[in-house]
Amino acid sequence: MEIREAMRLGQTRGAAGPGWRFSLPLMLGSSLNPINSSIIATTLIAIGHTFHAGAASTIWLVSTLYLASAIGQPTMGRLAERLGPRRVFVAGLILVGIGGALGTVAPNLPTLVAARVILGVGTSAGYPTAMVIVRRWAAEHESAATGGTLGALAIAAQVTSALGLPLGGLLAAAAGWRITFFINVPLVLLGVLMTLAWVPRDPPRAERTAHGAPPSPLDIPGMVLFAGTIASLLFFLNDLHHPRWPLCALTVVLLATLILWERKAHDPFVDVRMLAGNKALSATYLRVCLTFLLNYCILYGLTQWLQETRGLSAIGVGLLILPMSVFAALVSIPFARRNLVRPALYCTAAAAVVGPAGLLLFTSTTPIWALVLITMVFGVVSGLGVIGNQAALYQQAPAEAVGVAAGLMRTFTYLGAVLSSSLISLSFGDRATDSGLHTVTFALLGLGVVLCAITPSGARRV
Repeated sequence: MEIREAMRLGQTRGAAGPGWRFSLPLMLGSSLNPINSSIIATTLIAIGHTFHAGAASTIWLVSTLYLASAIGQPTMGRLAERLGPRRVFVAGLILVGIGGALGTVAPNLPTLVAARVILGVGTSAGYPTAMVIVRRWAAEHESAATGGTLGALAIAAQVTSALGLPLGGLLAAAAGWRITFFINVPLVLLGVLMTLAWVPRDPPRAERTAHGAPPSPLDIPGMVLFAGTIASLLFFLNDLHHPRWPLCALTVVLLATLILWERKAHDPFVDVRMLAGNKALSATYLRVCLTFLLNYCILYGLTQWLQETRGLSAIGVGLLILPMSVFAALVSIPFARRNLVRPALYCTAAAAVVGPAGLLLFTSTTPIWALVLITMVFGVVSGLGVIGNQAALYQQAPAEAVGVAAGLMRTFTYLGAVLSSSLISLSFGDRATDSGLHTVTFALLGLGVVLCAITPSGARRV
């Protein structure tokens, strides 16, 4: 139902929007990254048995996709701005198909890790290129509204991300873990056909540059420095329980070098001058990081506590969390349809305080109905946080840099995800107890207060 409603948000009302045919392939392409992020979670044990590998080895299947995506999203956004978004969108889909096919026949774990890297790079093209495509369509249809299409992109990603866990379990139970890779192949074929048929062609190269002049060379040093900075940062944040301080020092050095280089670059990969001057956009990135840190702490921390302290099965936990995911999609629809950016941001900030405050009351004897009720508050954080911040970024980012800006937003999403795993590890230790959950909750409550503090100034600028 949520997918159908999301599609309807992109339909044309007179000349109001680009139409569902335009929106559908973009929704599919931008959803491949979140679904591939979560679909493998329930198959890691089976993969380990197949290749005689432990959890320390199979976890690379998760972290490598996160790393490839965090670096790949802004990179694909830059390529979309230069080479044409539809071209890069289709190229990304083809890479996803290659990664899915390689994972289906992988003879060993290193090959499977390589397949996940290819999937991470390929799926990174979907969201930032979709944002560029929508922005360019809007520039050609100045009186048309794009809020429905943007909302459809966000809702589709939410729904597919939520469905990834149960879908992975069902597919693996029916046909083995390799099907979770193969499923990408028919989806890619469908996506390519729909894109070629329904998404407008990119303009000729001469029309994409000012007065037909050749574009300046890509900022390759900036891309390399950005990749090194993000990689070292993610590896450092991935295990704060045993901090690797040389990685922290390397991150600082690379970040400083990146800033110095980009300030002097003629056409920088990351326009640090623009970010320093565009405080509203910088605040949006911070809100995204905090919002997803909260979300992932609930998805991974609370579910771990439910299994280890409440004794719920994996299926039982999935059923308990499902109302939160459904509510996140449903509550997003009216805000996306009416393009209510500031109300969405304010509601997100309020729920980010109310939710953790309710979690402080949780114990091993808390009734199930109370657990469901409080988790649905976090559905507001998840649903409206995505809708509000995406719409804010679309308004705040320069039109010529929306691809990189959208990719950077996904990078901050993954920073929040990695920070959540470290916070959970520091708080729980060897077992997810009531006291550990409350430690996580106090941290989330503090983050919610910070989110409330930074939202009003940023919301006034959208």
